[in-house]
Amino acid sequence: MTSIKGIGLQTAVIIIAYTNNFNRFKNWRRFASYCGIAPFPYQSDTSIKGKAKVSHLANKKLKSIINMCAISAIQHNPEIKHYYLKRVSQGKNKMSTINIVRNKLIARVFAVIKRQTPYIDTMKFAA
Repeated sequence: MTSIKGIGLQTAVIIIAYTNNFNRFKNWRRFASYCGIAPFPYQSDTSIKGKAKVSHLANKKLKSIINMCAISAIQHNPEIKHYYLKRVSQGKNKMSTINIVRNKLIARVFAVIKRQTPYIDTMKFAA
């Protein structure tokens, strides 16, 4: 899990503890919802439609830890940094983009654990 840039040893231990060794949640989307980083659409039948927002009913401690991981990944991972800068230059909201990075990190953590292989940075193999 620590082969992913942005996820350190302490974060890995905390994620393992909260997921009960990845037995508590079936997939990464449910864990993202538990952390409060999964966006939910805001609408009332057909009349009111608003932006998708994250739930305030979340594990705020875990959300803040994953937020720090996302900021670290933006600084140190060239692939994620490029993605972040591209979205911000398109005029997208910075916090929305950080939330997407948080979800990417959680998805990568669950993929690495499911495959039982370290994360391979494909950006360094690109021409």
